[in-house]
Amino acid sequence: MNQYITGAVIKELREKNNLTQAELAERLNVSDKTISKWETAKGYPDITLLEPLAKSLGVSVTELLSGNAISNLNVSANMLRSKFYICPVCGNIIHSMGDAVINCHGIQLLPETGEISDTNHDICLEIIEDEYYVHVEHDMSKEHYISFIAAVSGDRLQMVKLYPEGSCEARFKISGVKKIYVFCNRDGLFYLDVNKAKINR
Repeated sequence: MNQYITGAVIKELREKNNLTQAELAERLNVSDKTISKWETAKGYPDITLLEPLAKSLGVSVTELLSGNAISNLNVSANMLRSKFYICPVCGNIIHSMGDAVINCHGIQLLPETGEISDTNHDICLEIIEDEYYVHVEHDMSKEHYISFIAAVSGDRLQMVKLYPEGSCEARFKISGVKKIYVFCNRDGLFYLDVNKAKINR
C-alpha cells in the first residue's frame, strides 16, 4: 500500500459530514488537537481507530484507506453500466454495477476500460435458435488467452469463464442482450455493440 491514510481525506470527509474537529474528536475519544495533527499530516490515526473513524465519516475502512468514497446514486439499476475488475495476480473477475472499491491480493483494482473490438479480438455473433453463439478467433495458449466472454442486457449479465488451451466460444440467451464483452489477458477488455454488429444467421 502506497499510503496509510491521508489528512486531506480525513478533512474532506469530516467537512462533507458537517463535523467540526472537536465533534469528530469527541466521537473517537481523542482531542481536537489530534484531529488537527491528522489533517495536517503531522500524525496518523492508530490502526485501532480506523473502524470507528470510518464509521464516523460515513465510509467503509477500504474507502477511507483508498481515499475514494463511493456514493450510491442507484446506478445499479442498469446492468449496461457494468464494470469489470480483473486481478492481475490470480485472474479473479469481479463484477459491479456501479463504482466500487475492490482489492484482491493486496492490490486495489481499477475497472477495466472497454474498447471496441478490433481485428485481433474480433467478436463473431451467430444466432442459433434463441441463443447467440459467440466466437472469438484468438490464441488460447497458456501465455495469451481470452479469460471470459460476457453478454450484458439491461437487467442481467451472462458470463462464461474460459481457460487457456480451451475453446474461445460461448452461448447466451438472446433476450435483451445489448453488449458482448471479452477480456484478453494481455490486451484488456473489448466489447461489441450487438445493435451495430453483423450477425450470421
